[in-house]
Amino acid sequence: MERKAKVTARLRRKRRMSSKVKGTAERPRLNIFKSARHIYAQIVDDGQGKTLLSASTLSEELKGQNLGKGKIEAAKKVGALIAEKALAGRIQKVVFDRNGFLYHGRIKALADAAREKGLDF
Repeated sequence: MERKAKVTARLRRKRRMSSKVKGTAERPRLNIFKSARHIYAQIVDDGQGKTLLSASTLSEELKGQNLGKGKIEAAKKVGALIAEKALAGRIQKVVFDRNGFLYHGRIKALADAAREKGLDF
């Protein structure tokens, strides 16, 4: 029962945030999703309805690398990778969409790593 309440609370937060957070061509949305094992990041232009870039712990660029000891270190590498891809694609400013997840742990690590690499949000 506790798991169901957690998911329901996240979806409620997501619904509340989605009305406020929109990505445009000038400032696309950096969307985060985490599962029990992996973390995914996408840069989305909501105006066109297209995913511009994506990175995750399953990405080819991170496949051969050692992702570190824990999930937080893996999230840092994904954040750095999505920032590098964004800067290579001339995207410097994004709107951060944490997708209803609380801003701590892996979400915070990914965001901090992306900021360190030069992504502005």
